[in-house]
Amino acid sequence: MPTSAVAPAISLDDEDWTETMEKANVLFLCTGNSARSQMAEALLRARAGDRFETFSAGLEPTEVNPLAISAMAEIGIDISGQRAKGIEEYLGRRHFGYLITVCDHAAADCPVFPGVATRLHWSLVDPAAAEGSEEERLEVFRRVRDELKRLIEEFVATH
Repeated sequence: MPTSAVAPAISLDDEDWTETMEKANVLFLCTGNSARSQMAEALLRARAGDRFETFSAGLEPTEVNPLAISAMAEIGIDISGQRAKGIEEYLGRRHFGYLITVCDHAAADCPVFPGVATRLHWSLVDPAAAEGSEEERLEVFRRVRDELKRLIEEFVATH
């Protein structure tokens, strides 16, 4: 009998696939995984890491934007050790209680994630597309960071 290329079976007992009883897995998704999703991941971890296991990914991952690192450092959160990840790292490998897209492109082009319980969308401007001086661009990152902080607070209060 010929063999076919089949993805490896995933055991529901696999630690990566299941959520712990204490924490729900949350994936923040954007296009490049360079700013919005990185900041959201760190903000939720800082605000409610005892309740949520946080992750981020991009449809077309690039690298963590230095201005995102600077904007987060201003509020005492270090994301310099985070790295941009593609959705392939998670598809079929981890169950997510929540999938939150943080850009319109990701919301429109997001593949179907098996096992996602709740999908949310937060439409945020892309700070990486900001133009002007470094200070002017950093100000856009700050505004997006602050909007994410507000959205995270609402999310934590309601979930």
